[in-house]
Amino acid sequence: MNYSFAELTKNYKSSAVREILSVIQQGNVISFAGGLPAEDLFPLDEVQTAYDKVFASGKGSLQYGLTEGFTPLREAIQAKMASKGIHTAIDNILTTTGSQQAIDLFSRIILSPGDVVLTENPTYLSALQVFRSYGAEIVSVDGDENGMEYENLETKIKKYNPKFIYVIPTFSNPDGKVWNIERRRQLLELCQKYHVLILEDDPYGDIQFNEGEVYPPIAALDYNQEHVLYTSTFSKSVVPALRTGWVTGPVPVMKMITQAKQMADLHSSSIDQQALYYLLRDFNLDGHIQRLRGEYYHRMTIMRDYLNKLEPGLFTWKEPKGGMFLWVKGQKHLNTASLLNEAVKKGVAFVPGAQFYVDNPEYHTFRLNFSHSTPDNIKLGMDRLVDVLLNPVMI
Repeated sequence: MNYSFAELTKNYKSSAVREILSVIQQGNVISFAGGLPAEDLFPLDEVQTAYDKVFASGKGSLQYGLTEGFTPLREAIQAKMASKGIHTAIDNILTTTGSQQAIDLFSRIILSPGDVVLTENPTYLSALQVFRSYGAEIVSVDGDENGMEYENLETKIKKYNPKFIYVIPTFSNPDGKVWNIERRRQLLELCQKYHVLILEDDPYGDIQFNEGEVYPPIAALDYNQEHVLYTSTFSKSVVPALRTGWVTGPVPVMKMITQAKQMADLHSSSIDQQALYYLLRDFNLDGHIQRLRGEYYHRMTIMRDYLNKLEPGLFTWKEPKGGMFLWVKGQKHLNTASLLNEAVKKGVAFVPGAQFYVDNPEYHTFRLNFSHSTPDNIKLGMDRLVDVLLNPVMI
C-alpha cells in the first residue's frame, strides 16, 4: 500500500547523532559522540527514594495532572530561575518533556513554512531538525567566541525579518563557547528594536567550571519579559530519564504554547514530575551539581591533555569553561565523516562537525563529549583516537 503522509513530513530527517549511537552500540566502542551525562554519577538511591515518596502519597499521585505541570515542582523551578535573575510568575512556567519539547512546541505555534529563523553557525543539530520540520528557512549569523556579531546580526534581521533567533549563549552545543555580557545585551537590544523573539536554550548552564565568572541568561536581562523564551532541563543536572524540562517567556506566547501542549500530550508524566519535586526538596542538588562540575572538569582536562600532545598546528580547539563538549578543528583537507569510520574500527567514536552547520559546513571539525565516559575510558578512548588522528593514511 502507498501511504500518503503530510506535506511537512518531507522535511523530516533522522538525527545524525542518534544514527551514530545506534552503530557504535553494536560493539566495543568508547563513545565520545552523544551528549550524555555520566551514569556513574547518577543519584540512583535518591531517585528511587523519591519515587517511593510519590507512591506513599496515595493513589491520587497516579491521576492526570495539570498541563502546566505539577505545581510544587513549578514553584521549585521558579526559585531556581530567580537565583539566575529570571523572575516570572508560577502560572507562566510550563513543564515539558525535556527542553527538546519546548523547542518543538514553540516552533509549532510560531513558524509557518518559509518563515526565517536566525541561528549561530554551528549550532545544536536537533534544533535545526525541528525548525526544518516546520518548513522554516534557517539563516546563520556570523560570530566568534563571544557570540553573534552585532553588525551582521542587524543586517540579517533587517533583510530577513526573522520570526525568532535561536541561541545557546552559555556553553553552547557543539562548540562550548560562552557569550560575553556585551553580546548578550546587544542581541536583546536589537530584538527589542526590531520586535523579534529570542529562543534561549540553556541546558548546560549549571555545568560551570569557573565559579568566579557570571553568565547571566539573556532572559534575566529582559526586564519587561517581552522578547525572550527561556528553556532549560534537569536532564544534565539530575538524570535524563526523567525527561523533565521547562519553558517560560512572554505571557501571550506561553498561553499559546500551553494550548499546543494540551493537543500534543495533555501533560508530561506526572509521576516523574512528582518524583523530581521530592528529589529537589530532599536532595542536595547544589552539592550534586558541584560534584558534577568538578568531575566533568577533571574528565575534560584528561581529554584536553591528550590533544595538547598532538603536533602544533594539526588541530585547534578552545578549552571550554563548562558544559559537556570539546570542539576540534583539523586541517582543511580532513574529512571527519570518513575519519569516523576508521575511528569506529579502532573502537572509539565522535560526531563529525558538518552536521551542526546551517550552511558552509566545515568538514574538518568534530565534537567530543567528555562527560559520559569514565576517566579510565577517556584515556583508553583518547589513545585510540590519537592513533587515528596521527595516521596519515586515514587522514
